[in-house]
Amino acid sequence: MSGVDEFWVYLQARPLLWLVLTLGAYSLAFALFRLGRGNPLLNPVAIAVALIVAILAATGTSYQTYFEGAQFVHFLLGPATVALALPLWRNLATVRRMLVPMAAALLAGCVTAILSAVAIAWALGASSATIASLAPKSVTTPIAMAVSERLGGLPSLTAALVILTGIIGAMTVTPVLNVLKITDWRARGFAAGLAAHGIGTARAFQVNQMAGTFAGIAMGLNGLVTALLAPLLLGWLR
Repeated sequence: MSGVDEFWVYLQARPLLWLVLTLGAYSLAFALFRLGRGNPLLNPVAIAVALIVAILAATGTSYQTYFEGAQFVHFLLGPATVALALPLWRNLATVRRMLVPMAAALLAGCVTAILSAVAIAWALGASSATIASLAPKSVTTPIAMAVSERLGGLPSLTAALVILTGIIGAMTVTPVLNVLKITDWRARGFAAGLAAHGIGTARAFQVNQMAGTFAGIAMGLNGLVTALLAPLLLGWLR
């Protein structure tokens, strides 16, 4: 075994290696994002994921080994989600005035997200398991995986689709809304959170505090409504 191989084996045994590499990859990705003046195509999550996948592939490291070292980042998802309640509380009066428009947008967005994914997959000849895995793609990962399993889908496939949906949504939401000439930060944020869950919410907070607040609301409500509607809609389509 060469000296480089021996050194890598030693590093792999260190519990903080993958945590440090994860934080380093995101820091580099975010630096590129800032150099690009916030260009949505330079999404930090997408770049960081690509860097980490490249490192894992180059070193022959399994995902299980990586996750054991970087699971502290996964643990922080809970506190980060709970922290979304703070901007919601600060803008509670504004949120109350928007309850009716939000309810209408939520229902329309949720149904469209489910039916469009299922219809396209069905038209392309996807299996029933793949279709069930696609149905909850627009909600946050823990809810999406639970819904997918209930529908007979593959939770692992759903997790990958959820991340892909979030990245694509975060990269395209700003250009699309600009083309549609939607300037209200509440509407822009709600659309981002509804279509692209946590990654879209993070993107909304990078742009505007009010947009981030409404994105967080959309993300939470969409998870609840999708968990209720997805089994009904998929059962009806079947």
